[in-house]
Amino acid sequence: MPLSTYPLFKALQRSAESMPTLAKRFAENSERVQQLTFHFGDELLVDLSRQQVCPAVLQQLCELARHMNLPAAIAGLFADNNFNPTEQRAVLHTALRMPAGSKLEHKGVNVVPAVHAELAKMRRFCEQVHSGKWHGFTGLAITDVVNIGIGGSDLGPAMVCEALKPYCTTGIRAHFVSNIDPAHLATTLERLNPATTLFVVSSKSFGTDETMSNTVAARQWLLNACGDESLVQQHFVAVSTNHNKVVEFGIAAENMFTFWDWVGGRFSLWSAIGLPIALAVGFERFEELLAGAHVMDEHLRTTPLEQNTPVLLALLTVWNHNVLGHASEGVFPYSQLMHRFPAFLQQLNMESNGKSVTLNGEPVSCATGPIVFGYVGSNSQHAFFQLLHQGTTVVPAEFIGFVNSPYDFPAHRHKLLANMLAQAEALAFGKPAAEVESELRAEGVSEQRIAELLPSKVMPGNRPSTVILCKELTPHTLGSLIALYEHKTFVQGVLWSVNSFDQWGVELGKKLASGLVDTLAGKSNATAHSAATQNLVKQIVDWKAPEGEQ
Repeated sequence: MPLSTYPLFKALQRSAESMPTLAKRFAENSERVQQLTFHFGDELLVDLSRQQVCPAVLQQLCELARHMNLPAAIAGLFADNNFNPTEQRAVLHTALRMPAGSKLEHKGVNVVPAVHAELAKMRRFCEQVHSGKWHGFTGLAITDVVNIGIGGSDLGPAMVCEALKPYCTTGIRAHFVSNIDPAHLATTLERLNPATTLFVVSSKSFGTDETMSNTVAARQWLLNACGDESLVQQHFVAVSTNHNKVVEFGIAAENMFTFWDWVGGRFSLWSAIGLPIALAVGFERFEELLAGAHVMDEHLRTTPLEQNTPVLLALLTVWNHNVLGHASEGVFPYSQLMHRFPAFLQQLNMESNGKSVTLNGEPVSCATGPIVFGYVGSNSQHAFFQLLHQGTTVVPAEFIGFVNSPYDFPAHRHKLLANMLAQAEALAFGKPAAEVESELRAEGVSEQRIAELLPSKVMPGNRPSTVILCKELTPHTLGSLIALYEHKTFVQGVLWSVNSFDQWGVELGKKLASGLVDTLAGKSNATAHSAATQNLVKQIVDWKAPEGEQ
């Protein structure tokens, strides 16, 4: 039964027709902050008080979720399931962070022991690299690890390594190459010494075009330095499920780390895909990351909907997106270390829930995945927050802040947090005309000039935001935070009745691109493509520099 047809959803639409402003809500309910603030352990707080809801609306949203069998779906995430029916795959990424001794069966087999066997293999490898027992072709220890992957094999590990830079004390520098643009690989390699560089090739199929093109080029770069094919194995390991292709490439079978088809790419950083994380921060820190995610898993699994933070965040998206009609969500971490987090969330949410058909293959009856975007604060304030405050488009915002910092600049930290709090307050309450007039008069501005300035200086306010406040950016907290957003995405998909775990739209572009490669190389014509594409192909061929002159 589609979301939009439930009587409870129609009741929510009616309640949205005459909503008080946020200012009025706060004025009329002195307990609003306490009622709409939720704690997750002693390291994370979620403040929903500036969202355009009241406790009664949240209760209605929770009741709607129950009618749509959300509790059963949550239970299914921790059991054998078929949440990805188009690819005939289960969705069991929660097993990747379960403690040893746990049980999650798939087709009658407990998958947790296999997960921990692979984790043990990762630990042994990290110990070899960190101790110098695993070394390069000249006998020198490895100093740099280059992860070659794209999408889920890049965004998650790259984001985590950036976020946990204060914990990167192993002596290993992590680099990430994903783009097929040769500039990405070339500018990375020019800073590195082949004799001390290790490549981690991350590709489930070991056939992703961008990844394999970069891998072949990296292999040649290494051979140019060492001159011996047999030495490649000292500098390449693989994370894949395709044993044959890995061995054909020249990587020893024992240097292949694996994961499973029930791990989706954008949910895979907890698996061997996270090997660069473990190499950079140490395996113990990687385990802390997994532990933080598992705690959030247990919170999702065991907490009533009314206090369940990922559920509440997902329900607020339904409220903002489907009831109030806000088409986007902004995510703004007030931490430079988290500058890759919005890009990670873009894939996590938009690749998961950017769907227009239901699980039954029928057209959806309501809007699905919102446009997710963001950047770090306070930089984003000086880039696009003008639109958030005074534009015609309302963008529900999520602010993420960290109270403590590993860096010794306390005045900076106070200013950063002050900016985050000020933005949330300004969005909620704005600046009414009377306040603007009063300020301008106090400054001695003439009445004529006040009349001219007034329309431009009024801030409408009443714009929704959530504040997620964390005690400190640790591996454990980061694990919980990532899992929070994973589960938010999953719950959204359940409520919209879409498959959050396939991405057929991505596959179409890949297929079309593969056909055009030969055309651009002059090996085939472009007549199979549209007139617009044919025209651009002709121009590219005309402008293309001869081989070797680029």
